[in-house]
Amino acid sequence: MKYYSTNHKALEVDLENAVVQGLASDRGLFMPERIEPLDGTFFNEIGSMSFQELSFEVAKKFFCEDIPEAILKKIVFDTLSFDTPLVPVKNNIYSLELFHGPTAAFKDVGARFMARLLSYFLGQEKKMVHVLVATSGDTGSAVANGFLGVEGIHVHVLYPAGKVSEIQEKQFTTLGRNITALEITGSFDDCQALVKSAFMDSSLKEQITITSANSINVARFLPQAFYYFNAYAKLKNKSRKIVFSVPSGNFGNLTAGLFAKKMGLPVHRFIAANNRNDIVYKYLKTGIFEPRPSVSTIANAMDVGDPSNFARIFDLYGNSHEAITNTMVGTTYGDEQIRETLLSVYNSTGYLLDPHGAVGYRALEELLKDDETGIFLETAHPAKFTGTVEEIVGTGNVPMPEKLKDFMKGTKNTVILEPDYKLFRSYLSEL
Repeated sequence: MKYYSTNHKALEVDLENAVVQGLASDRGLFMPERIEPLDGTFFNEIGSMSFQELSFEVAKKFFCEDIPEAILKKIVFDTLSFDTPLVPVKNNIYSLELFHGPTAAFKDVGARFMARLLSYFLGQEKKMVHVLVATSGDTGSAVANGFLGVEGIHVHVLYPAGKVSEIQEKQFTTLGRNITALEITGSFDDCQALVKSAFMDSSLKEQITITSANSINVARFLPQAFYYFNAYAKLKNKSRKIVFSVPSGNFGNLTAGLFAKKMGLPVHRFIAANNRNDIVYKYLKTGIFEPRPSVSTIANAMDVGDPSNFARIFDLYGNSHEAITNTMVGTTYGDEQIRETLLSVYNSTGYLLDPHGAVGYRALEELLKDDETGIFLETAHPAKFTGTVEEIVGTGNVPMPEKLKDFMKGTKNTVILEPDYKLFRSYLSEL
């Protein structure tokens, strides 16, 4: 399988080069040359398949030309050592719980898959790779823990100082070994700009081998299609129209859902659920895509002012505003609406949302039609935002999983940098 750039000015590459390069030489994002649909037999049997089994069938459509089938199966089965349960919340609204992995966030799926895939490639090449990852919260913890101890890889996590929750920060600043946390005195967009600038620095790339583990990397976002299929497999009534409401920041998650639909998953439509960072919401309304600096909200992992993965969505639908709006609609909510939703759902159903899941849930409450079944992505465990959630539902009402308690015992260790590429480049040059 070849991978091309969304900017269409770089040469096509194979999977290994797409994964290792992360970003194409023309600053575009890699896309697979084709999306192969799954046949009717797969969908007839999906209800009797395990999460690992159905994900392996999906993975084969993208990766089996480049990786021996036995190796790919091991990568998929090792990645998915946990389930993504579908939990009824109210009427025809379900929560797809994506927080049952090691760091209690949806990004465990893509990060663990990419770590194992990159390790396979590195085992053949015998070279050191530096993984650069910008995070607004959960990406850093998922990638750091997914790559922890992997030989031949050093991870550098860039995050905005003071703009991630304490538990999120502890999950990637306390690990040591082959993980370094870079505390950037700016925004997530600043962190992402530093990473992109490094990829465009040809002289730097002559010194060290770098790649990205953000959702700009095909090995990170494509595996996120797995749990859309798993959600469908777990639905008891598959005759109703299915709507996925996706809390969206950098749009890797929603893009993976669109790929699942292109592969034949019977999704009626998607809702791009935004916080106050409403760039995509405005695009869907006006046809004008205008990135701007992000603003801070209590749903911090969605605080993205220039969502990279929308370039893939443009490419997927031929830059057609009409085609995109036929597939998805948008919503946007402020902090008070998020608080109101989280408290209302907790009081009326007993189900505890995190701030991001609250955005996805509220969109379904407002937009779901009578003949539709709504599934919102609960992207992280509420305990990852204990301070915010307890302010809303009351102290002592947010259970802390043991795996998260263990992270809180660690000592924070970071390198503090201003959002200046010369300083960042100097840091990388000394590795």
